[in-house]
Amino acid sequence: MRADLEILSRMTDALAACTRGDLAQAEMIRQWRSGAASLPLPDKFGVVLGDLLDRIEASALFSGESCSFSQKDLFDNLQLWADKARAKLSNP
Repeated sequence: MRADLEILSRMTDALAACTRGDLAQAEMIRQWRSGAASLPLPDKFGVVLGDLLDRIEASALFSGESCSFSQKDLFDNLQLWADKARAKLSNP
């Protein structure tokens, strides 16, 4: 497997672990920020990911789900980002 796809796989593994409660949210975000920085993706991917990760960090300030910050929806959007990144990396 190509190195960039391996990085993306590690990122999605971290997301799954965080979703299950096996990895701290802060650690998952750290892994995503550092992993994404090394991926050869268009700038718009970085903008979207930065916004998602910032919103996830902000959601930690609320207990449970709030009307503005549904953590489940944000995690689902991270998975969608990863799916689109995988498609882009597989077919440059």
